[in-house]
Amino acid sequence: MNDSFIVLGGGIVGLSCALELRLRGGDVTLLESGVCGGQASGAAAGMLAPYSENPESPDEFFHLCRESLGLYPEWQRRVREMSDKDFEYTECGSLYAAYHEADLLALEGRLDWQRQHGSSGKILRGAELFKAEPGLSSSVVAALWTPEESHVYAPDFVEALKTACLKAGVVIRERLGAVEPVEWEQGIEVWSAEYGIEVRLTESGSDMQSADHSGEVPSVKSGHGVFRADRLVVCTGAWAGGLSDLLGLRLPVQPIRGQICAYEWREERTPVKHMVFCSQGYLVQKTNGTLVCGASEDVAGFDTSVTERGISRLLRWNKRLLPALEQAEPFHRWAGLRPATLDGRPLIGRLERAERVIFAVGHYRNGILLSPVTAKLVADCAEGRSPQPWQQAFRPERFGMPAASLR
Repeated sequence: MNDSFIVLGGGIVGLSCALELRLRGGDVTLLESGVCGGQASGAAAGMLAPYSENPESPDEFFHLCRESLGLYPEWQRRVREMSDKDFEYTECGSLYAAYHEADLLALEGRLDWQRQHGSSGKILRGAELFKAEPGLSSSVVAALWTPEESHVYAPDFVEALKTACLKAGVVIRERLGAVEPVEWEQGIEVWSAEYGIEVRLTESGSDMQSADHSGEVPSVKSGHGVFRADRLVVCTGAWAGGLSDLLGLRLPVQPIRGQICAYEWREERTPVKHMVFCSQGYLVQKTNGTLVCGASEDVAGFDTSVTERGISRLLRWNKRLLPALEQAEPFHRWAGLRPATLDGRPLIGRLERAERVIFAVGHYRNGILLSPVTAKLVADCAEGRSPQPWQQAFRPERFGMPAASLR
């Protein structure tokens, strides 16, 4: 691969795409308006749990998540070796708890199809359950154990990934900040006020409202200069909708605020050995002595402030799952923006009407999990490989054109 790339966005998906493109021979520059991992990536609990997060059926989204989980052991090993940085990667498995006998039928149905797709799980009850997870409440009647699931400590992993990118030769430009719109004598430029970086797809006076932008060369302008490359990879998460008018494309990606809290969980506490899920949320213990509880979700635009209402939702249910939390207070509370699409599936792939533009956005709650498979698919697109039929479910253009473009 001899192409040059601008990767727009420095979250875990952008960093992963940049690294994979560079490893395949691309000349890569990553641009970030703030700091790498400063939004959803750095705020995530880092769970790699496609079975627990997809309880309904093995649809295309589950297949994407399951494929990415399979890539993780080698992916994290490569990042660790390239960066020479350590980070937590724990293959602890998970438990999905049920409080009522009536819920067992649903657990058994889930286990049945998941066993057909790589799980070696089983349903634990009674003494077997409390031996596996001694701190659980006695009101938990059963749990679905999935040993294949794991988690990473997201802040350290993102930092290692950034270091791996730099050592591989990726140019990373952070803190580009906001820019002012500029009038140009030729061509049309559109910028996203929320993201703060201006994008154009032409160097001349091409008509940006034409039906086909496939031959236009991407460039990105900030207060720090103009950056040009053969291809543009969009990894701007919840800010991706700002490119809708430029591309004449509906990009229904909106931010969902996820609020999380953490408790000090030192040696005197009963260890939480697995990631523990229930219908209300999750608990996961980290090796740094914290227990993470999440996540309360609401729609608040781009507001990342923590609210008493959001955290109280977590505090209402978590002590029912883990009674030791009754006497504990969280020492840390935070929030991040999760980029959600209308159908809950990410936008991954090359645009038909602008083939130099590749999308990798809208990963919602699964950006950490989906980063290696997204990087693989993006690099495959850049090399001209055709997606598999089931991957069409993630086409960036599946939502059509904006209403204004149809008039």
